[in-house]
Amino acid sequence: MRALQSLDHLVRRRLQQWPQRPPGLGTARSGDAYWLRGRPGDPSADPVPPAQPFLKFPGSNRMRTLPDGLWLNFGGTCHEPFVDIFAIEACGSLQNLLDKRSRFAPSTRSLLAVCPLTWLMAPITPTDETPRWRATGVVAAAPEMPLVLPVRDIRVMYALKQRQYRGFAECQLPQPHEYFVPMEELVAEHAYENPAMQELVSRASARSNFFPEG
Repeated sequence: MRALQSLDHLVRRRLQQWPQRPPGLGTARSGDAYWLRGRPGDPSADPVPPAQPFLKFPGSNRMRTLPDGLWLNFGGTCHEPFVDIFAIEACGSLQNLLDKRSRFAPSTRSLLAVCPLTWLMAPITPTDETPRWRATGVVAAAPEMPLVLPVRDIRVMYALKQRQYRGFAECQLPQPHEYFVPMEELVAEHAYENPAMQELVSRASARSNFFPEG
């Protein structure tokens, strides 16, 4: 148990180094969409880190999905907003992987992204005082309640310990929305600057399914 807690702490600390957009997915603004990192929160937030975005199914007030890493790509308009998500899940065991995969499995139910009011009102980063609601591009005025958006597209990166990663890669096929990395690569210092990591993340987008524009 202590080892798992230590791993969770390391993963969280490393992901706090990642920028406001997943590395390899273009600029912070791409077309009419805006990236923001939802999880993990900034450890230097003062005095208390605001509540962080989470995922849930409509009508549910208990079953929440809290990925280790969560990036939200806001799109649409103020009248019809949506969000695409890129999530990272660190899996300490195969059973943990199976549980987390089930949360993102294709479903006939809609998935919602909930952005708490305190998170929306907080600055993007300690060095950028722009409130997050302004950075979404889909909120016309300062909100007075949480922002709940339908999830249009889901991409998930799973990190596995080396032995489990090799075994999975040898005998399993990922779903189209799934990506896998060795845990050691995810928790490496400045992993987001690794060209191989950036190349993998660059494929975690619907744009990768289209012929590149010249």
